[in-house]
Amino acid sequence: MTATTAAEDLIFGLTRVIDLPGLTAAGSAPLGAEDIAAIIGEADRFARDLLWPHAMAADRHGAVYENGVVRTPPSYQPAYQAWIEGGWQGLAAPAEVNGIETGGQELPQALWLAVAELVTAGDMSFSLCPLLSIGAIEAIARFASPAQQEAWLPKLVSGEWTGTMCLTEPQAGSDLSQVRSKAEPDGTGGYRITGQKIYITWGEHDLTANTLHLILARLPDAPAGTKGISLFAAPKLLPDGTRNALRCGGLEKKMGIHASPTCVMLFEGAEAQLVGEPNRGLNAMFAMMNAARLGVGVEGVAQGARALALAEPYAAQRIQGGQPIDRHPDVARMLAEMRAITLAGRLLALEAGAALDRHRLLGDAEAETRVALLTPIVKAWCTDRGVDVASLGIQVHGGMGFVEDTGAAQVLRDARIAPIYEGTNGIQAMDLVGRKLFRDGGAHMRGLLAEVAAADPRLAPAVTAMTRATDWMLDRGMRDANAAQASAAAYLDAAGWTLGGWMLARAAAADDRYAPLTAFYLARLLPRAAARVAEIEAADSLLALMPAA
Repeated sequence: MTATTAAEDLIFGLTRVIDLPGLTAAGSAPLGAEDIAAIIGEADRFARDLLWPHAMAADRHGAVYENGVVRTPPSYQPAYQAWIEGGWQGLAAPAEVNGIETGGQELPQALWLAVAELVTAGDMSFSLCPLLSIGAIEAIARFASPAQQEAWLPKLVSGEWTGTMCLTEPQAGSDLSQVRSKAEPDGTGGYRITGQKIYITWGEHDLTANTLHLILARLPDAPAGTKGISLFAAPKLLPDGTRNALRCGGLEKKMGIHASPTCVMLFEGAEAQLVGEPNRGLNAMFAMMNAARLGVGVEGVAQGARALALAEPYAAQRIQGGQPIDRHPDVARMLAEMRAITLAGRLLALEAGAALDRHRLLGDAEAETRVALLTPIVKAWCTDRGVDVASLGIQVHGGMGFVEDTGAAQVLRDARIAPIYEGTNGIQAMDLVGRKLFRDGGAHMRGLLAEVAAADPRLAPAVTAMTRATDWMLDRGMRDANAAQASAAAYLDAAGWTLGGWMLARAAAADDRYAPLTAFYLARLLPRAAARVAEIEAADSLLALMPAA
């Protein structure tokens, strides 16, 4: 096929595959194809000019913690200032909440996901800062009081402040029922937070003066477990400009994303406000996490895109056996897999964003169900594939990929966190099966598979296999929770391969340029869906190996 750039694919996907111009027109907020192309072009220039050239140096510099201060790489200050000046943080944020003007542009979520891909491909460590703020904006817009919204939203939407998610603790991991951080009433309507949080992305940094921390903690009379968790907000700087009683206790030493400060955060009687209702903190926090999960899925796509952008020119220039290695069939295979998988994930993420926009713009209840179903698939399948594609990128480079000089190794190191972020991919799989599939008896999944089958007859074998897997899950899985969980990851993976093929078939139907790549995917990669379904039906082989209770 004729080579296309990520930006070109995103414009095509937004305008021709998911028809964002038509969707926004129906929602009385028209956004034309030329407007979409202009925004994507500017985002691509931002990433290419300010992030790509410095990403390897930023990785080597890393985030540095000295004497209680966290310093980020020198290139991040001008990049973040340009981010603020360009209005990028508020691209999809609401323009008004409860009569409060926030400064948001209220553009579609699908468009934001496209911009996020380009920025993340430019430098994943940098991109994590605005991603966390997006989640904070979502939670505050939905759950905070009007006074809190007025105080915080304009600062976050502009990018003047950043936001964090302070969930887990050393003893808790993904089990938030074990959260021990305490919130004591201070007698004036506020609270004092005491506790330790770990793995706090961009918890402390030097890009903005203030950061708003959203924290899970327990009130004195809170019931045990997840039902006793409340959500609080604590700024780094108090309204009078003094430092709040919170600090970074150190930076995690990580495999990748070295320039992103992943902090241990210590709250030592920090002044905070309750957000939402007491003991209902998980509801608000999941608003952040669900917003972030699609964003994390896009991180997988973006790292695949970065790996491809490094591997293709290298393979075209590297001479072995008297010709460039991209003419060697096995290298051509790897490059085709990288391109096809990345494009499938890219379009699937845009489809999830479009469903989110249909719900928000049109009040489409069915679209909300579609978002719920697609979110764990996008998060898990796209991030697993991002790791796969990054690994293939190293293989294309050969020994030059395993050393740090080409940047291919950095892509794999950075990509590896995404399957862990925002609920591990195993948790995503259990969410897909236990909550999304079982709650309606598989009705929405069956409807989605019918759409897939109608798109291209070459998708029929995968649809047949997924239908069989869905029947198995609804029969055996409903009766045996262990069997459902043992097969959940395979079920999600099969769904991802199938839906990826669906998106590519739609792309080929819209533009013949995508037909060869689609044919490659459907012939060589789509059979992986049926292979994963065979694993589902072999659940007992795993259950037999599990330790006795």
